[in-house]
Amino acid sequence: MISVTMVEANIYEVVLDAQEGVRFRVAMSQEYYRELCGFTVTHEWLIVQAFAFLMNQDHWQDQLPTEFDLGELAIRYPLFESSLKEKLLV
Repeated sequence: MISVTMVEANIYEVVLDAQEGVRFRVAMSQEYYRELCGFTVTHEWLIVQAFAFLMNQDHWQDQLPTEFDLGELAIRYPLFESSLKEKLLV
């Protein structure tokens, strides 16, 4: 299970329950949020879906820092944005 909580403006704490103690601090600007989903889902649900995408990638956890901006995933994973948009039906 993936838990997402806003901890300050545009900053979210992500906890992966399946792997106890694994926490991430994720930044997401309002502009990037709008670009990815066009306000069709909550910020938290978008981040849950981003982590669902990540969990299907090889060695994702070894390559991901504990603090990052969600936009960085598009650089690391070229299919990230199109996959997420398709999943969110934007």
